[in-house]
Amino acid sequence: MVQYRPEDRELFERVATRLYDAIVTSGQIAAEDPRICEPGEEKRAFDLLLRIGLVVTEGDHYVAVDPSTVSSLIVSPMGQQGAELIAESASWAQAFNGLAHTWRKAPGAVRGLFTEVRGEAINPFIASVVADADFELLTAQPQTGRSAPTLLAATQRDLAALSRGVKLRTLYQHSARRSTVTHKYVAAVTARGAEVRTLDEFFNRLIVVDRRVAVIPGYEGLAVALAIREPSLVAYLVDMFERTWERARPYTNRETSMMRDIAAEQRAITIRMLIAGYADPASAKRLGVSPRTYAGYVADLKDEFEAQTRFQLGYAMGQLGVSGQEEPDEE
Repeated sequence: MVQYRPEDRELFERVATRLYDAIVTSGQIAAEDPRICEPGEEKRAFDLLLRIGLVVTEGDHYVAVDPSTVSSLIVSPMGQQGAELIAESASWAQAFNGLAHTWRKAPGAVRGLFTEVRGEAINPFIASVVADADFELLTAQPQTGRSAPTLLAATQRDLAALSRGVKLRTLYQHSARRSTVTHKYVAAVTARGAEVRTLDEFFNRLIVVDRRVAVIPGYEGLAVALAIREPSLVAYLVDMFERTWERARPYTNRETSMMRDIAAEQRAITIRMLIAGYADPASAKRLGVSPRTYAGYVADLKDEFEAQTRFQLGYAMGQLGVSGQEEPDEE
């Protein structure tokens, strides 16, 4: 099959079509016509028309050929070749996927105990690690700032794992209970057997797959992820998760007493943030809420203790010995 390159198409579009129009209009072009005899772009364009079959010789001149009888001879083989290349590339991708699966499953001594992943590569990396889960996923997701597209991707990813029989447990902060998109995620995964709980205190992001690899944020922030395969460190992170899980409350529990306890826990941590002197943005982040919501919590405390300013609020709580550490039945 004759191979046509992008530069051939560019010459065809820019010069050859114009020359073809001229031949069609005049009915023919003489073999001695300077346009096709003298070196130059028109000569190269005419030679291309000849190769393609859009012009043929008739005695001492050339005539045009109906393009509909020629185009399929050029385009169809290209389409077939393109389809073959796509199929071949898919086969190569599948072969590499098999190697990648083997690489991700290899022991830490073979693979390296730590892998740093940055930027846009993080989500595909996490998806590949989760796709390799055989029996368990543990995830901790602080704050409610996961966007709807992010949660949709997480839903599809986690449902696929659940359908394989993987056990999933996820931790959120209490503030996630106010998020509509989080509600949809929780409804979808719990319907397939996942467990979701919430906690008042701050924790960092964590994903543990089959207790063999853990993914945590890098020290530079969420733009960097660190995959850990060192068995002792992974076991330590799993132990931290389990201890936190035991203190957390089931997301699906909507009983009045449960919601009252959650409100009391959020009030207590707000008091602790105020006493510790955290700035509002830092306090809001630790509670997993927006700065405006956190300001509302502080305003509620001012009303409760009949204070006009934060200084008055701090003084009133100090006089009453309020620390945010009290048990609910002590107040």
